[in-house]
Amino acid sequence: MATQIAYKDVEIGTELPAAVFPVTRDTLVRYAGASGDFNPIHWNEKFALEVGLPDVIAHGMFTMAEAVRVVTDWVGDPGAVVEYGVRFTRPVVVPNDDKGAVIEVSAKIGDKLDDNRVRVDLTATSDGKKVLGMSRAVVQLA
Repeated sequence: MATQIAYKDVEIGTELPAAVFPVTRDTLVRYAGASGDFNPIHWNEKFALEVGLPDVIAHGMFTMAEAVRVVTDWVGDPGAVVEYGVRFTRPVVVPNDDKGAVIEVSAKIGDKLDDNRVRVDLTATSDGKKVLGMSRAVVQLA
């Protein structure tokens, strides 16, 4: 699947459609199975509290992956993302209730680069707090 977005049609500051991603304890167990990351801070509340966390927390790589979905949904081709990096600033705390947590992601075009590439700057929050810092993706456009 190739990107249908043309470089010439993109402007710095353009906002991508924002998204909200729910996270429950069930989500974390499924991600642990898929990723092989069974660290008990992601599923065992007693253990998480013993090591000083406020509760069970989402996997950092899960949070990172959910955030970049805003970019891949916008561009229409996950292969168009040629670079992606973040700093983990705060964990996504996932309570053991019917609601869980929510990751809210917004993004905008931060810069137009050479070779039909753009830098997308992302903001990811949970419970009103920024959970990813310096979250940026470089996307190859048509």
